[in-house]
Amino acid sequence: MTRPRNVIGKPRRRVDGRAKVTGQTKFADDIILPRMLHCKLLRSTVPHAKIVRIDTSKAAAVDGVSLVLTGESFPIPYGILPVSHDEHALCPDVVRFVGDPVAAVVARDEATADRAVRLIEVEYETLRTFASPADSLAYPEPRIHDYGDFGNVHKAVALQFGDVDAAIAGADHVFDDTFFFEGNTHLPIEQHATVATKDPDGKLVVYSSTQTPHYLHRALSKALAIPAAHIRVVATPNGGGFGGKSDPFNHEVVVAHAAMRLDRPVKIALTREEVFYCHRGRHPVLMRFRAGVTNDGRVTGLDLQTLLDGGAYGSYGVASTFYTGALQTVTYDIPTYRFRGCRVFTNKPPCGPKRGHGTPQSRFGQEVQLDKIAEKLVIDPADLRLNIVQPPDSLTANFLRVGTIGLADCITKVVERSGWRDKYRKLPHGRGVGLACSSYLSGAGLPINWNDLPHSGVQLKLDRSGGVTVFCGATEIGQGSDDVLVGIVAEVLGIEPFDVRAVTGDTDLTPVDLGSYSSRVTLMMGNAAIQAAERARELIAEGVSAKLDIPKSRLVFADRRVFDSEDPGKGTSFREAVCMAEAKFGTLGTTGSYTPPKSPAKFKGGGVGPSPTYSYTACVVEVDVDPETGWVTVPRVWIAHDIGCALNPVLVRGQVEGGVYMGIGEALMEEQAFRRLPAKLSHALVHKFPSILEYKSPTFLDMPEVFTDLIEHPDPAGPFGAKEVGQGPLLPIMPAVANAVYDAVGVRIDSIPVTPEKILRALEAKAAGKAPRSGPASFPEIPWPETLHVTPPWAGGDGRADNDPKRPTHRKVDAGIEAKAAGMTKEARS
Repeated sequence: MTRPRNVIGKPRRRVDGRAKVTGQTKFADDIILPRMLHCKLLRSTVPHAKIVRIDTSKAAAVDGVSLVLTGESFPIPYGILPVSHDEHALCPDVVRFVGDPVAAVVARDEATADRAVRLIEVEYETLRTFASPADSLAYPEPRIHDYGDFGNVHKAVALQFGDVDAAIAGADHVFDDTFFFEGNTHLPIEQHATVATKDPDGKLVVYSSTQTPHYLHRALSKALAIPAAHIRVVATPNGGGFGGKSDPFNHEVVVAHAAMRLDRPVKIALTREEVFYCHRGRHPVLMRFRAGVTNDGRVTGLDLQTLLDGGAYGSYGVASTFYTGALQTVTYDIPTYRFRGCRVFTNKPPCGPKRGHGTPQSRFGQEVQLDKIAEKLVIDPADLRLNIVQPPDSLTANFLRVGTIGLADCITKVVERSGWRDKYRKLPHGRGVGLACSSYLSGAGLPINWNDLPHSGVQLKLDRSGGVTVFCGATEIGQGSDDVLVGIVAEVLGIEPFDVRAVTGDTDLTPVDLGSYSSRVTLMMGNAAIQAAERARELIAEGVSAKLDIPKSRLVFADRRVFDSEDPGKGTSFREAVCMAEAKFGTLGTTGSYTPPKSPAKFKGGGVGPSPTYSYTACVVEVDVDPETGWVTVPRVWIAHDIGCALNPVLVRGQVEGGVYMGIGEALMEEQAFRRLPAKLSHALVHKFPSILEYKSPTFLDMPEVFTDLIEHPDPAGPFGAKEVGQGPLLPIMPAVANAVYDAVGVRIDSIPVTPEKILRALEAKAAGKAPRSGPASFPEIPWPETLHVTPPWAGGDGRADNDPKRPTHRKVDAGIEAKAAGMTKEARS
C-alpha cells in the first residue's frame, strides 16, 4: 500500500519565502565587497556602423578611474548556442544596434564611472540600417554577420511530414490566414547585475543574476581564455527572469575581465534602459497558416510558414526558429504537416527566449484560425477542439512522443466553470468570451551543447545532526525550484522541509544543472533529487535494519522517524538512523542524475521539440469592449492546467496566475517597438519605449479575477508525476483574448497586441462593408531551402528524412498513403 505523502501535494510556505519577505535575500545588486569598484558601459548611438576611432583619453584622465576598456581587450567571441558565437563583450569593429556596448569604464564609484564613460569619443562610419525582415530579405548586403544561411538570413528551415499538398487539396475546406505577433520584452522587477572578484587563491568568482550559471561558466572560460576549473559562477537569486537572463551577457564578461586585471572586485548594475537594450525577448513573428479541414472539423493537413525578426545577434535564434513550428502537432491531431521557418538579422536588440520561447506566436495563429474554422463549419469552438485532441501515448507526425494528455479534461473544466455554453454568442454587444488551448515542454530533450551527459545532477550530504544538505546547480529565479528540491528530498526521507538546506546555482559547489529554461527544472532536477534521496534512504535503511533487527522491506520513513510498519513503536529518530548508517558505511553522501529519453526523431531539426512529457492548458477569457473607443477590459479568466501532480499547489497556482497576468499584458498592450530619429539622424533606429514609464504592462487594476483548476493525472516521466507549469499557462491567453473580442464586437484582430486602434479600424472596415479584420495582408516570398521529407509514423516512417543523403537506406513509400490520411481515423493512425 502506498504511504500517504506528508510534503508533496500539500500547500506549504515556500522555503525561501521568509528570507524574501524580511529582506534577507541577497540579490546580485545587494552584494558589496571590500575595495569594490564600479563599471559603466558606453553604448552605441547608431544602429549599424563601423567603428573608425575610439578616444578614451579624457575618460582615463578622470580622477577615480581605474581602467578603461575597448573591444581590443575582448578578441574572442562567445554566445549561447554553439552555432551562433557572434558576440563580443565590447564591439571590436562593428556595432549592430543602438545600445551595442563599445567601451567600459571602471571607477571608484558608479557616479564617477558614469561621468567618465560619457567623455569617450567614438567616430562611426554608418552602414545600411536593416529595420525590418523585409529590408533584410530585400538587401543581402552589407551583411550584419558573415555567417548564416544566406544574405542577412540567419536560419531558414523546411520540413515536411507526409504529402501535405494532397491532404489539403483533398479536404472539404481550405483555410489560409496570416497573423502577426509583435515582439515584447520580459520586464523583470530586478535589473541585470553582476559582481566579479578574485578569490584568495587568485581564481575568478562571478556573482550574477543569471538563469544559466553553467552556460555563463562556459562562456566566461571561452571569452576570457581562462580554464573553466579556475572560474566559479554563483547564480544569485533572480528577481524575475522569464528567459531574459538565459544568455551570457556583455556586462558579465567585462566585469570578470576587469576584476582579474585589477585584482579588485568590480560591480555593474544595469539601468532599466540598458535592460531593454539587452532584450533577448519575444521575436516579432509573421505567420501564414494554411489548413485543410473536413466537414466535421478534423485537420487533414497543415502548412505553416513563419518569419522571425531576430535582431542583431544569434542568441537562441536557431532554436527559436524551430520552436515556432515544433509543437503544433502535440496539441491537436494533425496527420500531415509542413513547417518552414526563417529568422533574419536586423539592426535591433537581439531577440531570444521569453516565456514560451517561440511557441506563443504560432499558438496565437493556430488558436485563432481554429475559431475561424469553427465559425465556418458552425461548430462550437470547444467541441471542435475536443474532437481533434492529440491521442495519449502516441507519436505525432513530426515524431514527438506524447505521453499523458489532460487537454480534454482542461477544456471540459473551463467550459463548465465559465458557463461557456450560456455565454458564447449569447452576450450583449460589447461583451464576449473566447476559448483557446496550449501545450508546452517539460524540459527540452537535448542540451544546448549536444552530449551524453546528464542534464541535471543532485548531491546529498547527511550528517549526525539529522540535517540534510542538498546540492544542485539549478537556479532559483522566483519560480520555486528551491522549494521543489527541498520538498522532494524531505518527502523521500520522511523529514520536514525545514530539516533540509539547499545549496544551488554555484558551479564550484554543486553538480551541473543546465539552468532555468524550457520549464525543465522541476522534471529533471526533481527526478535527480528522487534518485539521490532514494539512494540515501537505502543506506539508512540498511543501517537501521542491522541495528534494530527489522527487515528493510518493513521500514517506513515518516514524521522524522524510521520505524517498523508492523510495529510503529519500534524504530528510531531520523537523526539516530543517520548515525546508525554512518557507523556502518562511513560518511554519508549520495548522488542522483537525470537524462531525458532519446528522441525518436532522427532528421535534422528533430532535436527541437522532444520532451519527456508535455503539459496542456485551456482557458476561457471574458472581455468587455467599448465599440466607441475600442478599449478592452478583461474582468474574468477561467483556466485549467494539466499539471500531472502539483508538488506544491500554492506555487503551482501562483505560476498559473502569473502566466495569466503576463498573457494579458502581451495580449493588450506590450510591444517592443522602434522608431527612427528625425532628419539628420534618420539612420538611428532607437527603442521607442526604453522605460517602465512608457512601456505599458498591466498593473493590479488590470488583473482579472482568475478561476484556476489543476488537472492532475500523474505522468510516469515526472517526479511524483509532475509536469511543467512555468510557461504553458501563458500561451492560450493571447488567442483567447482575440477570440473573445470577435465574440464581443464581431471583428477579427489577427495581430498581437489587440489595441483599441486596431479594433476601431476593423469596426470601420466592417461598417464600410469590408472584411471585419485587422492584421497582415500577405506573407512574403522566401527562398526556402530544400525541404526535408519525413514519412510520418502512421505511414511507417522511422524518424529519418527520406531525402537525407546520410540516410542508411532509402525506402519507397506509396505516394497514395499520405493522401489517404484525410480518410483515416486518428485511432487508426495512432
